[in-house]
Amino acid sequence: MLILADGEKKGIVPIEEALAAARQAGLDLVEVAPNPNAPVCKVLDYGKLRFENQKKKAANRKSQRTQAIKEIKMRPNIDTHDYQVKTRAMGKFFDRGDKVKVTIRFRGREMAHMDRGMTLLQRVKEDFDEVAKVEFEPKTEGRMMTMVLAPK
Repeated sequence: MLILADGEKKGIVPIEEALAAARQAGLDLVEVAPNPNAPVCKVLDYGKLRFENQKKKAANRKSQRTQAIKEIKMRPNIDTHDYQVKTRAMGKFFDRGDKVKVTIRFRGREMAHMDRGMTLLQRVKEDFDEVAKVEFEPKTEGRMMTMVLAPK
């Protein structure tokens, strides 16, 4: 099956005739669809085709956005203004489409009050309930308590 450079369908022709048509046009004969009974070949400039495909791939890569994980670190006895600053930063991360890992680090005697960290993470979860969903529930790993939130 041969398709000429101007898009005209020539029909099923022998390979020699297809090559002659490509030589006459000064272009290449490119197999577009390798069907077993009648492969589809097109007369076109192969270098131009490769260049256009490369441009399409580059444009697709450029439009893709990878989702990063941003980390916000807090302490269990964080002040209200400090908490507001951290939540404002988290809001910006969610607007950009990033995930946020909230980490609470305990030091010394704070280890005796792990419940404060859990209530702080619950407060974060409630504050961002409409814009983010909890991907990983709060869990304790040594002196750290972590929770991961993803934008909805």
